[in-house]
Amino acid sequence: MPIVLRFSQLAKRATPKNRAPSKGKKRSPEQAAVEKEAGSSSSESDNSESEEVDELDPDAIIEASGEVIADDTGFSLDDSPIAVPKAERALARVDALQLYMQEVQRHPLLTAEEEHRLAEHYVKTGDVNAAARLVTANLRLVVKLAFEYRRAYRNIMDLIQEGNIGLMQAVKRYDPYRGVKLSSYSAWWIRAYILRFILNNWRLVKLGTTQAQRKLFFNLNKEKARLSAMGIEPTHAEVALRLNVDERDVVEMDRRLASGDASLDVSVGDSEGRQTTRMDLLSAAAPGPDQLTEGYELQELVRRHLDEFRTTLLGKELVIFDKRLVAEDPITLQQLGDEFGVSRERVRQLEARLTGKLRTFLTEVLGDAVQVRD
Repeated sequence: MPIVLRFSQLAKRATPKNRAPSKGKKRSPEQAAVEKEAGSSSSESDNSESEEVDELDPDAIIEASGEVIADDTGFSLDDSPIAVPKAERALARVDALQLYMQEVQRHPLLTAEEEHRLAEHYVKTGDVNAAARLVTANLRLVVKLAFEYRRAYRNIMDLIQEGNIGLMQAVKRYDPYRGVKLSSYSAWWIRAYILRFILNNWRLVKLGTTQAQRKLFFNLNKEKARLSAMGIEPTHAEVALRLNVDERDVVEMDRRLASGDASLDVSVGDSEGRQTTRMDLLSAAAPGPDQLTEGYELQELVRRHLDEFRTTLLGKELVIFDKRLVAEDPITLQQLGDEFGVSRERVRQLEARLTGKLRTFLTEVLGDAVQVRD
């Protein structure tokens, strides 16, 4: 909606009435007369409103007053956006851990009787509300245990999140009739989930995939430091003996912990104006031209000797060779038995004898280059 302002006075001159002439310049008689006439007229116009605006000085001050004429559209100045000071619009740093602790403190702790009663109720009925009450009452325990591993992983909130998952698993599997407190039982599950998260996210490539490797990941450096403090040289064999693991696992884990992840795309040199990466230096998984040529020549050689061996066969052996040994879709022993008028076992015996002959023949002409399987 437009706002109409009715001005009572447009401008006042801010320049001095009598401006001193600049030094070093001579004025003509005509210019002096004009300036004198202009000075007398300006003194008279200061006491009345002027409808014509003379040329203003750059330092002139414009004064205006007006009234707001509102229309019928219902617009109000209160509806216009209010400018917020810059200091109030600045972003404030939020501590996620502090906000989480404030939320955790809203849930009161449980007494031993209340905890036992809720656990029994959950075991009997599976009430999720009772399980949620048990979980929220032990969230402080997760934070306490997560802080024990804050040096191993920087983001403490990730550790707390994994610990909460372990706490939920503990509540799900908790047996209130064994006489063990829920907090004592949950601590094992919370630590297990936190340690698994640290192990899986320590590097891009997982370091521990077996039980022995996971044991070495958490205890290798500590055991080496303990042996050094005792005056014992921490050799791989000694560490393997102390931790009851294989020595090869100790060597492998020690090498993994000593070196970091290496990117295959990082540049390792410049060859002929082109960057060379580790990926370019890796051998291809597909066979090379020399291997393809070798395989093709070997196939041709075997095929030629098979044709030569076929010329030495007669009768049933020739049929078995064509329809069983070298056929792309061999027929069954029963089909050959029906064709020969003999039993299936007899055909199997003939095939075994023919396979032995073929093995002897190829060994004589090719040596160990080709192996014939039964």
